[in-house]
Amino acid sequence: FLVSRRVGQPEAPSSETLHFTAGAMRAAFATVCRARPAAARLATGAWRPEHARAFSTPAPPAGKAVIVNASKYDLECDWSALSKFAEYTRYDDSTQDQILERVASADVVVTKELPVGGDLISKFPASVKGICEAGTGYNNIDLDAARKRGIVVCNVPAYSNEAVATLVMTYVLNFSCSMFEQQRRLDAGKRDSFTTGMIGGGGTVIFDLPHHEVQGKTIGLIGGGGRIGLSVADLALAFGMRVLVSDLAKPKRDDVEWVSIEELLEESDYVSIHCPLFPSTRHLMNSSKLQMMKKSAYLINCARGPIVKEVDVIEELKKGTIAGAALDVQEVEPLPEDSPLFSTPNLFLSPHIGWQRLESRQKLVNTTVDNIAAILNGSPQNMVS
Repeated sequence: FLVSRRVGQPEAPSSETLHFTAGAMRAAFATVCRARPAAARLATGAWRPEHARAFSTPAPPAGKAVIVNASKYDLECDWSALSKFAEYTRYDDSTQDQILERVASADVVVTKELPVGGDLISKFPASVKGICEAGTGYNNIDLDAARKRGIVVCNVPAYSNEAVATLVMTYVLNFSCSMFEQQRRLDAGKRDSFTTGMIGGGGTVIFDLPHHEVQGKTIGLIGGGGRIGLSVADLALAFGMRVLVSDLAKPKRDDVEWVSIEELLEESDYVSIHCPLFPSTRHLMNSSKLQMMKKSAYLINCARGPIVKEVDVIEELKKGTIAGAALDVQEVEPLPEDSPLFSTPNLFLSPHIGWQRLESRQKLVNTTVDNIAAILNGSPQNMVS
């Protein structure tokens, strides 16, 4: 039907503003659907049931995508939107040789943290137009090699801002009441704090773990001018914390203080890392930086493992240079069974869980699907190369 309506008239349109004429309907429909013969037949009265197929048959997929290590996402995520415009195959895991075999005739290769080096890219078939990293970090892909082959590389920015920020604050809150260490003592069978309270026999203080309010404390965000860093800032401010940020990028924020990294390290009670991994930031947090921190301060890394020099963190924790550290990311992932990180005092580890909330993973999949569609349409988005 064709509807005309007086501008600014919120009530239901009167008979004067609605025109339901068969001729007008057919004419309008034919105009809108001129490119569709089936629609034209309907508009002119020449419709027959066998023409229904013209509406119901979907367009064929525009290209082929290969997901080489789908096990990094798990089966809870919904990839169904991808089938609307691409034929795709999912593999749980792939070796380097298997990748070459599996991407034959593919238009887009999708990976998650799997190394895609120059040797591999140089052997990709000519059909490959793009590599989609299903994540934010892309240091696993040789960008120069991709550029030489004319292959675009896309990533997924900003899909886990809130999840990572929440994990950072989880560490802050746990450090503030020594919950990690208390649980360790319980696991070791030490229950004095439950059975005798803070003061044991003879007036001895047995509950000797640090407990502090986070309100009024200072958190320093290295590289905190990006989306995740500022999400952490929002949460920290809600807890009444002072927020220091050291970053080349300085978005307009009056509620945080922009300082040098040296000032940040010297004044912060909690230091959280949020910068990308570049050659210039590799091992940024080493012994010299750790020694600038307060003895009562804590280091948190939910960014990229190699930004922290782990051997230096182990050494400084053993010396008591800082109170503790939490690493959600490590220099080598997965960690070897004999890693010294497992036995380092006051060091708390999580297996790169910052991005793993189900809602975050689905956002990641949705944006990856959009990236694939954009590459196939010739208008790539979220390009890093």
